[in-house]
Amino acid sequence: MAAPSPTDHHGRKFLGRLSLPERRFVADALRAETVGGVLLLVAAVAALLWANIPGLSASYVTVSDFHIGPAALGLDLSIQHWAADGLLAIFFFVAGIELKRELVAGDLRDPKAAALPVIAAVCGMAVPALVYVIVNTAGGGSMNGWAVPTATDIAFALAVLAVIGTSLPSALRAFLLTLAVVDDLFAIMIIAVFFTSEIDFPALGGALAGLVLFWILLRKGVQGWYIYVPLALVIWGLMYNSGVHATIAGVTMGLMLRCTRREGESSSPGEHIEHLVRPISAGLAVPLFALFSAGVALSDQAIAQVFTRPETLGVLLGLVIGKAVGIFGGTWLAARFTKAELNEDLAWPDVLAVASLAGIGFTVSLLIGELAFTGDPALTDEVKAAVLIGSLIAAVVASVMLKLRNRKYRALTEDEDRDEDLDGIPDVYEQDKPEYHLRMAKIYEEKAAEHRRRAQTAAAAAHKAAAGSNAEGDRPA
Repeated sequence: MAAPSPTDHHGRKFLGRLSLPERRFVADALRAETVGGVLLLVAAVAALLWANIPGLSASYVTVSDFHIGPAALGLDLSIQHWAADGLLAIFFFVAGIELKRELVAGDLRDPKAAALPVIAAVCGMAVPALVYVIVNTAGGGSMNGWAVPTATDIAFALAVLAVIGTSLPSALRAFLLTLAVVDDLFAIMIIAVFFTSEIDFPALGGALAGLVLFWILLRKGVQGWYIYVPLALVIWGLMYNSGVHATIAGVTMGLMLRCTRREGESSSPGEHIEHLVRPISAGLAVPLFALFSAGVALSDQAIAQVFTRPETLGVLLGLVIGKAVGIFGGTWLAARFTKAELNEDLAWPDVLAVASLAGIGFTVSLLIGELAFTGDPALTDEVKAAVLIGSLIAAVVASVMLKLRNRKYRALTEDEDRDEDLDGIPDVYEQDKPEYHLRMAKIYEEKAAEHRRRAQTAAAAAHKAAAGSNAEGDRPA
């Protein structure tokens, strides 16, 4: 995704205007993520209803635990495991492409531009983990779930924006997207490092060999989905059997794609493949994962446990308080020490609202919750309930703050989108172009001529009406 580009005008600007290519990229990404977020929201609600309606809840467990797949290949998995280990590999494949693009072609390639959002994202992961550790140290809970509240679900956050009907300026949207990209990077590292217990080295060696072959084929310019899709499936299967979480295969292949454009290319191979795969990820893979992971029984006792058990309370407070404090605090401190000035059109409460919105941690938080408490199904479900309730609270808090500023956001968005000369480029990007002002002068001259013509027509009509009235008055009774 894209980070806001700083500008040198009375100091470096934070949350300043994006470059036009980045703005268009962000807009396209947002469009796909928003649709996927709405589907994700629908899937989560469907899962909760399916798991909690008497008469249907038993079938939810039956379907989730139904095993399918070739046992000889070590892939006789339940539907829930196929969703978590298989479908989410597609999600992380797209995340890998996004990260690669940011590192080589986006604003993250510039250390000065990347510093502030990266610091904000790191603080936005460290503080929730710290909140979890403090709560569980005080309450004597398990430390296994420290990573659960660290992730942000960008699709769910954008779905909330769509539902409440607010329009964020492009700089705030890009900031949120950049936070999510960095979140995904660290979530991948956490899964790879902390949730790999036993390693099958022959299987891992096979997966690595497959990845090397994948890389060589890409560098040789070999094309054809019928080559890469079977190879990707083999790599995924070997990675799963190695003991390393299978989603690592997805992100690794995404990072291998070329995301820089060569002469004559309208898009890089990475951008093209992302455009093809993102709808599958956002529209199918992630919603199905939500359907088979968010279905937890929300009894009165289970909800009460969320607010009393240290593990679940740590997750909830990490998402609601830790995320907001971490991102806002990290942003403010980074801006202060780098002397970056906040865009004069925005205010620090806007950053706090986006930081609160980042407390919606759904997809990756649910995945890490499953990995952290694998041996305790009851606690796993309670942690999932904490993720759902914490995300809901964060969404409500952020919605209230964003709604208070929605009129300002709408005005800024309209200014960003205005294109009075109808050339397909927003006017704010053409203020330093003489030809733009000449076009606008011609447009206003034509409008002025039209108004003069209408004024003359109206005056003539008024004169004629007055003359007719005088004639009526002079006529004998």
